[in-house]
Amino acid sequence: MCGLPGGVVRRRAQWERSWTCEPAGTARGVRGLCVIECHRVDNRSVRILVAEDDSALRSVLERGLRESGYVVDAVADGDSALGYLRIYDYEVAILDWRMPQQSGLDVLREVRRRGSPLPILMLTARDSAGDRVTGLDEGADDYLVKPFDFGELLARLRALQRRSPALQTPRLAIGSLEFDPASREVRIGSARPKLTGTELSILEILMRRSPAVVPRQSIALHVWAEEADALGSNTIDVHMVRLRAKLALAPVQVETIRGIGYRLVPT
Repeated sequence: MCGLPGGVVRRRAQWERSWTCEPAGTARGVRGLCVIECHRVDNRSVRILVAEDDSALRSVLERGLRESGYVVDAVADGDSALGYLRIYDYEVAILDWRMPQQSGLDVLREVRRRGSPLPILMLTARDSAGDRVTGLDEGADDYLVKPFDFGELLARLRALQRRSPALQTPRLAIGSLEFDPASREVRIGSARPKLTGTELSILEILMRRSPAVVPRQSIALHVWAEEADALGSNTIDVHMVRLRAKLALAPVQVETIRGIGYRLVPT
């Protein structure tokens, strides 16, 4: 059974695995937080940035997306959004048009000025044709007017994911170690080691940044929804031990840089 945020009341419809829903105290701007047909992304640490200045709506979106299987970073203004976009890789960004410091449109323009192909969905109460044209002409990939249905938001995100640059990236390779970001398949020569979703996400960020050192905080933010849980324990170290064991036949070494993080280097 799907997990629905915001106190949504669920009832079983007549068709299989499909649900209708009634909002119970949902945030302004969202009509019925219903996860249509129980769609849920798989465990691939699909990371999304949400920039929305309305705290209630931001909280609802963050919780709803996490319960739908996404890893979410949520910020309240344009400056924070740009700061996150400079540091972390996202598959999709959701930007509110009207935000303090820098608007969603300003953020969009800056992202496109940098040449980033990041799929961007604009959220706004501006529903005139002229506004929609402006947003799309500035580089938005999609446009959703408030109030909106949460199920429609999820459907639009899935459509954007299908053309996300992270899913179109060519295979990563270091010697005979190959990783396909689209299929999430790892090969060491002809061997196919079985890695967990968490191990795959760790390997991906290490390979993308190799031979540079990847700080522990970057790994935690990239892999875990609640990075504090990973940083405040030996969780990362335990997963690194397991990853090293599974990469024993690969021509690489996972090095520990004390007090900083890890790096993947060819041997």
